[in-house]
Order: sequence, then C-alpha cells, then structure tokens
Amino acid sequence: MTGLHGRPTFSLENDWVRLDVLTNALRIVRFHLKGHANLLAELAGPAIPTPYGDFHFYGGHRLWHAPEAMPRTYIPDRDLQVNLTANGIRLDRPAEPWTQIAKSLEIRLNPERPQVILQHELRNDGPWPIQLAPWALTMFRLGGVAIFPLPTDNADPEGLLPNRHFAFWPYSRLNDPRLILYDRVALVRAMPASPPFKFGYFNPFGWQAYLLEGVLFVKTFNPHPGLPFPDGGCNTESYCNDQFIELESLGPLQTLEPGQTALHVETWDLYDSLEHSPLPAEIQTLLNQERFL
Repeated sequence: MTGLHGRPTFSLENDWVRLDVLTNALRIVRFHLKGHANLLAELAGPAIPTPYGDFHFYGGHRLWHAPEAMPRTYIPDRDLQVNLTANGIRLDRPAEPWTQIAKSLEIRLNPERPQVILQHELRNDGPWPIQLAPWALTMFRLGGVAIFPLPTDNADPEGLLPNRHFAFWPYSRLNDPRLILYDRVALVRAMPASPPFKFGYFNPFGWQAYLLEGVLFVKTFNPHPGLPFPDGGCNTESYCNDQFIELESLGPLQTLEPGQTALHVETWDLYDSLEHSPLPAEIQTLLNQERFL
C-alpha cells in the first residue's frame, strides 16, 4: 500500500508495469514501466464545488459520461466498493445522486506483457431512460507529445466528400503552437501554456498515443464507425493546459433504459522503444523530424 497526497492507494503489478488506484475515489493515479517515472499527472489542486459536494481531479485516469455539463459531469465519485479479481481489481461506485448513474471500472493486468485492459461501465439505476456516452479520460504529465492518427482514404468512391472533421472548444486558439497537423497524424506538444487547448475528431483507427521521456503509451478502443458520438461526432479528444495533457476516448451515444449498462473498453500498452512499437514508420519519421525522439 502507498498513498497519493494522503489518500489511500492499492498497487497492481506484473513483471513489466506497476499501476496504482485510489481506494476512496474512482481513479487510476499511477501507471509506469518498472524503472521509469509515473506517466500520469498527479494533482493536488483546488476542488470544483457542486451541489453534491466538491469534485477533485487528483490526476490520472477517470470515468465520466458525455456530453459534459455542470453539475452532472462533476458529481463526486467517492464511496467505492473495491474487490480483487484475477490479475486485477474492480472498483464500483454507487449510483450518483440526481443522475442515478452507477460507475464501475474493472482493471486487469496482462501477465505476459506490459499491458492493462480497462472495462468501463455505466449503469442506469434510475426510473427513466438516459442518453449518454461513456467517456474515459487519462491525464499525463507535461513534457511529451500526444499522437493522433488521421484518415486519408476517401469518404466516398469519387473522393468528393470531406473525410476529416475537427471540433474545437471556445477557449482553443486555432493557431495554438501546441497543435501540429500533418496529413496522416495530429500532434499535440504537451507544453505548459494558456489558454487551455482542446480539440476532437472521429478517429477510425481506434488508437491514441503519448510519448514521454522515451516511453510510449498507446491506448486502443473500438471506434464504432457509423454510430453517433457527442461533441459533433468525436470519439477522440485531447485537452492540454499548464498542468497536464489528457488523452480521451469516447463510446457512442446511446439511450440506457432503467437497469441497462453501457460498456467501454480500453487497452493500454507501454513500449520502452518506438522501434518495438506499433506506430507506423511514417509517424515515427515525423516524430524524429519534430525532434521528439
């Protein structure tokens, strides 16, 4: 057992990686290759007040449901039930007041490689249908670069329709120097700067990555092509401010009837060398040109 700013944690590890979760809030707060520093941001900043209590970010990885709204999104996620499972742990949060959405996160380490599988669950414990999308957000330390693959194939046989759509939030500057666009990839430099920057898009490849201090983090998920998504059709989003950068994946918008559950699965892989990673050679070359390697 270790702690995070006085909060209790529980550790999982295999031969390659270590992962720490809070036991009194629905968070993964540390994840790293053994012998390397924690990749995730660790925050001790002020809380956000809501009618249901103070919401604390803490850093690390959390589960929300989209679209974002106040106070719905920021209802505190304390009061966990923690159960050990085969090669992992399960965190269950009772139904939130007002939304009546119960959150669960099941974490399983792969015993054969530096990989973790996360199953996010949102269950409607209320008496009426609710529309939402599962939303998995991972906060990283600054200093690296976030990597987002972009489609280049035609959207129709003749190539007459657009094939890339971006969403930008009101505080984002379109000329923000942190954003670097190429034909096949978008890069976000994780530098401390103001104002914050956030963008999103539909990612048909179902992966995102973050390179920090020579370690590559890759999260993969089902992109669910053809289904509706929040925020103008985004299943991938990234937010960067002066403290952290987020890699966010979203499941499709769906209507949960009372008692129904929405699932969203992410797989996290760590690589200590790009040469042994699944990143396409063209993207590795661009990272080298931008001097991230």
